[in-house]
Amino acid sequence: MNKAKVTDYRAFAREAIAAIPDKPISFEVFSDDFPTMEREAREIASWGGNTYVKIPITNTLGETSGPLIKKLSAEGFSLNVTAILTLDQVDVVVDNADPEARTIVSVFAGRIADTGRDPVPIMAESVKVLKSRPKAELIWASPRELLNIFQADAIGCHIITATNDILKKLSLVGKDLDRYSLETVEMFYKDAKAAGYRIDARAVA
Repeated sequence: MNKAKVTDYRAFAREAIAAIPDKPISFEVFSDDFPTMEREAREIASWGGNTYVKIPITNTLGETSGPLIKKLSAEGFSLNVTAILTLDQVDVVVDNADPEARTIVSVFAGRIADTGRDPVPIMAESVKVLKSRPKAELIWASPRELLNIFQADAIGCHIITATNDILKKLSLVGKDLDRYSLETVEMFYKDAKAAGYRIDARAVA
């Protein structure tokens, strides 16, 4: 939003909600202390539509958002708990979210992968854990490649946040690899010609 030069968060949010009133959309709190987070959450929820209030799993001090999740969830707030990277954090949401409240659990699988860990086991276990909360959904957040869409689908993940760059690669699904190899060689050749590069080869006796 900042890159898009949005200056009025509330006005932008209301415009987005009006444009897609039947689709779920999340808007995040900005503060770092829980009393202010709660006030912001109530303001966001008042904007109407199919709105989820997005709150981080902890504040910047590492203090858990569990009590705030419990309070808002008990009141029926639709929550999107974000910045989750561990199963213990998934458990915090499950332990505090009301079974009757809509809850999104946003696990940053891409960031897990960035640390050299395979996110699939953590995501698969998260799916199992959330079965005790029928109205809860798991997000495969921060995907890094097209393969992540298939991995998320295979484990039964409910939602994946796919960027435009990843969606553009859907046309490659099932592509013949020999053909793809040839196209890659052609691309290398065209790039070299366009750059004007050359190697003055000398005859070898």
